[in-house]
Amino acid sequence: MYLVKVTLFHSVTEDLIRRRAEHNNCEIFSLEEIALHQQDLERIEHIDKWCKELKILYLQNNLIPKIENVSKLKKLEYLNLALNNIEKIENLQGCESLQKLDLTVNFVGELSSVKSLQHNICLRELFLVGNPCAQFNGYRQYVVAMLPQLKWLDGKEIERSERIQAMQDYPQVQVQIKAQEADYLYKRALEREAAQEKMTEKKIEPRKLHKKNPGFDGRWYTDIDNTLPQSSENKENSSETDRDNEAVGTDEEEKDKEFWQQPSLYTPESRLETHQYLEEKRKSKEGRSDEKKKEKPQRTLVTAEGRILNVNEPKLDFSLADDEENNQFVLDLAIHRHLDISLVDVDIQPNYIKVLVKKKPFQIVLPAEVKPDSSTAKRSQTTGHLVVAMPKATGQIQAKPSCNNLQKSTKTVEKLEVDPKAYSFPDLANIVKERSSAPQGPLQLQTGMPKVIENNEYFIDDPDVPPLI
Repeated sequence: MYLVKVTLFHSVTEDLIRRRAEHNNCEIFSLEEIALHQQDLERIEHIDKWCKELKILYLQNNLIPKIENVSKLKKLEYLNLALNNIEKIENLQGCESLQKLDLTVNFVGELSSVKSLQHNICLRELFLVGNPCAQFNGYRQYVVAMLPQLKWLDGKEIERSERIQAMQDYPQVQVQIKAQEADYLYKRALEREAAQEKMTEKKIEPRKLHKKNPGFDGRWYTDIDNTLPQSSENKENSSETDRDNEAVGTDEEEKDKEFWQQPSLYTPESRLETHQYLEEKRKSKEGRSDEKKKEKPQRTLVTAEGRILNVNEPKLDFSLADDEENNQFVLDLAIHRHLDISLVDVDIQPNYIKVLVKKKPFQIVLPAEVKPDSSTAKRSQTTGHLVVAMPKATGQIQAKPSCNNLQKSTKTVEKLEVDPKAYSFPDLANIVKERSSAPQGPLQLQTGMPKVIENNEYFIDDPDVPPLI
């Protein structure tokens, strides 16, 4: 088994508690519940001073070897310390409101330490399953007789008859428990000594960092011919590096296989040893990743022959348009609108344009030569796009027709010829006929009406019809 000694500094900090108190607006003094599980904590500290209003405290799956600094939590009702390295029940006398204590899968072998829980008169549930003491003969009878206020033990309800029987058998069970406890404590002392000797005999072996040969893999080029052949020297160096990397990887795999296949006792020391081994592997991977970042080669933008490459390392959408009317090229680069303008740098050359976005180059070859001094770059305030206008070095700007000429050229007059015989306007002046100037009087004096009727072509004189007069 290969192990590198790593000093762990995981502890309870104010920043950790505030981050875990988001449900309480990051206020810790009025906090009633907090979960600090899976934080690799090695010690309980500061909680009893900063969170005196706590009612529920989760500390499971850490590396805590001792119960401490919780006696001032007078309102604490539930304490979860499962999956830790606790070997003794202690320092809980001040938790006056404690109702439930979970010590599942720890290393409690000193069963007589449960006597300290007699001061916790509100205690109703206790979990000791998975501890060495749970394997003792008479374990349940001893705990039931020792804690009369207890209602549940390891998830099983304590019946009244079971309690009476446990009280009757307590003298004999107590003797058995003391003998088994003494044997276990002696065994634990030997395990500590062996672990200490094993730790002193360990030697730190240097680890070779995995180096990756620089290349163009995983990079996006718009130029399809952007594949540079490696020289013979580069090929030899890359092959040697690959062989070294394969040897280092094989060595690490063998060490890892040997570590996990070697049998070991389940003790607090072995659990801490496994955690340190995993921590070292994690740091080694982080070191290799940092080394890769440091050794990342610079981007090749111009070949040795002087050919300019099209590169889009930031992988941004873009469009290059030819504005013939204004005799210029317009580049529209889709930069994220929330990106600060200080992270964008534009460099315009007669034959190409290069834009650095967060130090990642975007470069494109222009179809024709442009005037860099007359070019302009603008940033959209709504979309964030970068728009670069680059006037062409050759050609003329086409004149745009004026508005008056455009109207004259496009406006045509159409005349409609109408036959006056087929269409005529009514005479509005003669719609209402003027009244006759004949004198008003009796009907027999008006002689004009019969004449008009007689002259009508539709008038028929019927002799049978009597005259109007």
